[in-house]
Amino acid sequence: MLSPTPLSLFCALILFLPLAVIVTITSLTTTIHGGSEHDPVSDFAPATKTHQRFSVKPLPLPPADDKSLLRAASRVNSRTPTGLPKKIAFLFLTVSPLPFAPLWELYFNKTPKNLFNVYVHADPSYPYETPFSGVFAHRVIPSKPALRYTPTLISAARRLLAHALLHDRSNHMFALLSASCIPIHSFNFTYETLTQSEKSFIEILNNEIGSYDRWAARGPDVMLPEVKLEDFRIGSQFWSLTRQHARVIVGDETIWAKFNQPCVVWDTCYPEENYFPTLIHMRDPRNVVPWTLTHVDWNGSSDGHPLMYAASEVGPQLIVRLRNDKPRYDDAGINGSDPTLTRRRDPFLFARKFSPDSIRPLMSIASDVIFKD
Repeated sequence: MLSPTPLSLFCALILFLPLAVIVTITSLTTTIHGGSEHDPVSDFAPATKTHQRFSVKPLPLPPADDKSLLRAASRVNSRTPTGLPKKIAFLFLTVSPLPFAPLWELYFNKTPKNLFNVYVHADPSYPYETPFSGVFAHRVIPSKPALRYTPTLISAARRLLAHALLHDRSNHMFALLSASCIPIHSFNFTYETLTQSEKSFIEILNNEIGSYDRWAARGPDVMLPEVKLEDFRIGSQFWSLTRQHARVIVGDETIWAKFNQPCVVWDTCYPEENYFPTLIHMRDPRNVVPWTLTHVDWNGSSDGHPLMYAASEVGPQLIVRLRNDKPRYDDAGINGSDPTLTRRRDPFLFARKFSPDSIRPLMSIASDVIFKD
């Protein structure tokens, strides 16, 4: 038997080298994709075949750092494309799993996918045992910890707005929601209400009790000169914003620099309830309806949290009562905006807070009550 010569060995190596490279690359790719299945905070990706109706085209990776991300988002077109349906961007800001995901699944179930987008900011420090699925699958943006009494909740909301602006030019309105939020109307009702509005819905309250303490929570003069006490506002952190106001928020650096300072008095520090209404009031008060469309009950609040509805309280009567309540607005001339807004009768579209175990009674009345307008 002939022994292999050095020349024959060299030729064999050249012949099989491309095959080895292909096998190596294939193995690496498989490993990367396999690992992402267990990552609760994954980048956008097309949905799996089991949720094909909600699938989207692959997205280019956004800038990794917040500063570049916000700068890029602030430069997008302020107008949605003509000839295409307007979309609502549903922005879920959560530090836990989404207990009402089954209800939201029903909410979106028969909705054409060209009318909405879903984005989730999920605090990565929480141990998510079950990955987000269904309409929430692959909709988690690169997220960072979001802590109470700190500006990180503002950062999370700005991050959501930036990703939504960069992802889809058809996003017309941007609704911020929490894990304890539920819809109290059908998608069609919500869609018509929001897309027919040319104004943002954000609670902007003036001369509230405790305003000075909140303004001075970072120190007596820290907010000056950019944010004077007379410009400081309070409002719900949950809003529905136009595309123009979304760009205002992601493009802001001056007012954000003030609210991004750490508080020295933590029990009066609620930056997420002050930054957004203050900024919009200072930049464009006439193009807002100064109340939120997310119902909340502060009677019986505890430790800065609103009333939480227990499972035993959930029923048709509660949903009807929440719908019939009138949104609160500022009595002092609507902060310089159009006084005729006081005659509006805009409906609540969402409500919070609901206990996680109320999902069962909510599901039992979803079709016949919640989604029946």
